[in-house]
Amino acid sequence: MSDKVLSHIDADGNATVVLNRPEVHNAFDPEMVEALTATLRKLEARVEVRAIVVTGAGRNFCAGADIEHMKRSAKLSREQNLESARATALMLHTLYTLEKPTVACVRGAVRGGGVGLVSACDIAIAERGATFRLSEVKLGIIPAMISPYVIAAIGSRMAHRYMLSGEEFDVAEAYRIGLVHDICEEPELNAQIGRMLAQLYSSGPSAVVAIKKLIPEIAAARVNQAMVENTAQRIAEVRATPEAQEGLGAFLEKRKPAWVTPASERSRKKSKK
Repeated sequence: MSDKVLSHIDADGNATVVLNRPEVHNAFDPEMVEALTATLRKLEARVEVRAIVVTGAGRNFCAGADIEHMKRSAKLSREQNLESARATALMLHTLYTLEKPTVACVRGAVRGGGVGLVSACDIAIAERGATFRLSEVKLGIIPAMISPYVIAAIGSRMAHRYMLSGEEFDVAEAYRIGLVHDICEEPELNAQIGRMLAQLYSSGPSAVVAIKKLIPEIAAARVNQAMVENTAQRIAEVRATPEAQEGLGAFLEKRKPAWVTPASERSRKKSKK
């Protein structure tokens, strides 16, 4: 596995994925794209992983696609360029469709494809000094592959402004338009991520998977009789599952459901017996 993407799983099932090219502000080249896709797939297959945090090494989150690689792409054939573009599109789609909840931990500069990575995560938390820019238009190119995720995050109206202007905006604006969910001071960022992970760990794991599938389907559909029937069938099926019965039972019995106790705590309790 390339050292351009690092990953770690802690005792509680939290996986951290680090974009590891700080010397170029974590810009992604073909090797990094391939490594990130493979890393995400491997983590999704690990049963013990409850959530995935995506962050960048060094001061900045991600500068998007590597400029030097894009310059070289002018000498590639159309088929070679298409293959490279498909790999990046697959990386973004893999992140967006993971069954595990994903959290973007954002520091510093976020440019182009980096905004796409933030948008493809379920939740984004940024430090107060973070800045954002959909800078493709300034290079005479378009934000095609990231557009489904960015537009889903900020809406078409804001996408018109920031994709066309390519202007930089600060974290307060990112929060206002829906790109990030929370802002905190940089020293508090890791603690804020930890609090969000605790919220995710208290959610039913199977319910999380079902909700991640539900949201994009419902967001893209019209409210009609077919949707009404679809949603009724979904909840009817879920209510009968062991997880739902455990959750409802725990609520009525005023106790925590079985999935809430962190793996590290369960391990400590076993070692004391």
